Amino acid sequence: MTALDTGTEDLRAEIDDGVAVITMNRPARRNAFSPAMVSALGAVLAQVEADEAVGCVVLTGAGGAFCAGGDVKSMAAASADGAGRSLDARIHRQRLNQRATSGRLWSMPKPTIAAIGGPAAGAGLSLALACDLRYAVPEAVLTTAFAKVAFAGDYGGTWFLTRLVGSSKAKELYYFSERLTAEDAQRLGIVNAIFPPADFEREVMERARRLAHGPSIAYRYMKENLNRAVSGELGECMDLEVTHHAHTGLTEDHREAARAFTEKREPHFHGR
Repeated sequence: MTALDTGTEDLRAEIDDGVAVITMNRPARRNAFSPAMVSALGAVLAQVEADEAVGCVVLTGAGGAFCAGGDVKSMAAASADGAGRSLDARIHRQRLNQRATSGRLWSMPKPTIAAIGGPAAGAGLSLALACDLRYAVPEAVLTTAFAKVAFAGDYGGTWFLTRLVGSSKAKELYYFSERLTAEDAQRLGIVNAIFPPADFEREVMERARRLAHGPSIAYRYMKENLNRAVSGELGECMDLEVTHHAHTGLTEDHREAARAFTEKREPHFHGR
């Protein structure tokens, strides 16, 4: 296992057998955002995206929570002090933050997993929704939360949730800030699977390692195909599929998989 220097105690990161495990680490605040955490998260995601030794990214939280999103106590203090940048500067900075975090989790050419070991709320839920897969413990609670603090919502949550559950249900979840149990979330297709706490880390990492050691080139183009399918035109998506399918058919990984199939053994992929 190799630890990564994040520059802050608010975020931990390590690479374990091809899996980058990134842990939001403010348990006393249920891992609510801090400027240091958000900045470090963007930098670490950029680093692991470019690292060929990383085949899968797992985002999780410390201390029995996933992430509470924005730190409302800090927001209240800032409002009382009247401190902060101009509105234009704050909007631009957050746009950059969002693209570097939830935007990168969605778009990077590697599988991403949210390991939801506890509450996920607001922008914290948005980060989970940005990942390709979401696994949770039975005690996890998911909520958009924004209406409770009179916010419209950020970090892409409205876009991600609408595509997972449909427009009408997403609006309901945003307007009323309903608290979803893990079972509710699984029924709606938000959570892929639920594992008991004692098995949670093992189950998530087992899947993450399987992805990390899988055919990385195929996953790269598979993810692009699937992402484009969310809002792309059918003909364009099919044309792109052909290009990517033909390209992956020329890789060493494909030839190895074909040999393994005929030899009735498991393939060994090398990302070439």
